[in-house]
Amino acid sequence: MSIHKLYEQDILDHYQHPRNFGLLLAYDFISPVFNPSCGDSVAMCGVIQNGVIEKLTFEGKGCVLSLAMASKLTEFAQEKTLGEILALNEGLVEQLLKMQLGLKRMQCGLLPLQALQQGIKLYQQKAF
Repeated sequence: MSIHKLYEQDILDHYQHPRNFGLLLAYDFISPVFNPSCGDSVAMCGVIQNGVIEKLTFEGKGCVLSLAMASKLTEFAQEKTLGEILALNEGLVEQLLKMQLGLKRMQCGLLPLQALQQGIKLYQQKAF
């Protein structure tokens, strides 16, 4: 089996069996984001302790890439500092999905990261 097929299978697995799916009952932030151009929506929900993401979950509807990325991002972001997460960009999307994306598909992949970064910024505004 080719490496490309393995990456596709990994993405499909995260789409069909998302990790950390569902909203938390107690959280420090919740951040829904909607992409009107494609209809995808993702809400990230997290617990922060001492400037570190302790727990991160999501809910959403959308294409394979946006939901697989949300699932992968929840695993990646746990135990990272808020500063580390805010410094991330589209390079992380390609790293986690293990593929290069065109402009349209990158919008799908970026949606969960945008939701997470927006949630962190809202949390930081409340904290001060």
